[in-house]
Amino acid sequence: MLINLTELFTRDGKEKDYTCEIDMDGLETRNGVYPIVSKEPVSLHIRNLGDRKLLLEGQAKVTLQIPCDRCLEPVNCPFDLTLEDELDMSKTEEERAEDLNEQPYVSGYNLDVNRLLSNELLLNLPMKVLCREDCKGICNRCGANRNHTACSCDQSSPDPRMSVIQDLFQKFKEV
Repeated sequence: MLINLTELFTRDGKEKDYTCEIDMDGLETRNGVYPIVSKEPVSLHIRNLGDRKLLLEGQAKVTLQIPCDRCLEPVNCPFDLTLEDELDMSKTEEERAEDLNEQPYVSGYNLDVNRLLSNELLLNLPMKVLCREDCKGICNRCGANRNHTACSCDQSSPDPRMSVIQDLFQKFKEV
């Protein structure tokens, strides 16, 4: 959803509240697309600070389905986001890039709520997602989920640097 911000520039101190439905069905990351399983409308409060600066404050609640890092089972990850940013509308997009204050969700005088939410979600993604703390993961030989079944695969992984010594032990066993 796009919000036209020009109506806030009529006078300093003007404020407006917005309630925006989330149009996206998933969050696109470099690891794939994480589906959104539940979402509430984004509530935004935007205030004109003067000198073509706006203060954006808001709340968003979204639940993403992210695969477990060990067993790849889907995990529902809730996000309760607090949005806060100061938008300087007097700067061009090139000037924002030079100041390292890029705001890809602002284009001209339009605020793209979906892009704002995507940025916040990307910044708040957890480093590691587990279905449970004691997740056993998947077998690296047969691919079985070790949380559900026990496989009979050999789990020992010999050090390849010791292969010569392993061969010598095998020869002694044969004798």
